[in-house]
Amino acid sequence: MIRIFRYLPLLFCVSFAYAQSAVDFNVGFGTVHDGAASGGIDSVTGNTCATGVTCVATPALSGFFMGFGGDVMLSKRFGFGGEAVLQPVKQDYSVLQARQTFYDFNGIYSPVNEKKVVLRLEGGIGGATTRYYITQSSCVGTAVCQSQTQTFGTASHFQVHAGVGVQLFVTEHLFIRPQFDLHYVPNFTTQYGSNLAPSGMIWIGYSLGDR
Repeated sequence: MIRIFRYLPLLFCVSFAYAQSAVDFNVGFGTVHDGAASGGIDSVTGNTCATGVTCVATPALSGFFMGFGGDVMLSKRFGFGGEAVLQPVKQDYSVLQARQTFYDFNGIYSPVNEKKVVLRLEGGIGGATTRYYITQSSCVGTAVCQSQTQTFGTASHFQVHAGVGVQLFVTEHLFIRPQFDLHYVPNFTTQYGSNLAPSGMIWIGYSLGDR
């Protein structure tokens, strides 16, 4: 009896492996957009401000984003997965710099699942993180100067995510997926102009298993 219990985890994993239809791994590139917040940052004090000579406006969210993700399709119609998109290069944010990251965990539904084309609808929850950086320069006389960039602060929020994509198979396993997403981030207006940030991504991936 003890030996049987030892093999139960292995039997469970084998059963799960046969039950699942496919496992996908993908990387992506695209952009996320949101408007600029109404206020700015005081270049002297570093505090938020609305008007004034030293008040520098904050920018809109835009630019190049990279993504990493994966999912498990338990059948031809249903599955689950996760993804993260982030700015590989810091964006100027008033007198600071910032890097935006979104991550989410989703349920996936595929109402259309053909050999070459798969329609994917996904929705889930996750988080949004804005990390701020400040660069300071110091000199010894006029001959030796150096600049140091350090983290100034981090703002983290909960997010609700929804997306729709069309997965086009170039080969039996290799695919390209254009995808449109909506990130609803409560209190995101403390950084940008709206709580709703739409995005467009092109995912390139590889699918393992049966389809």
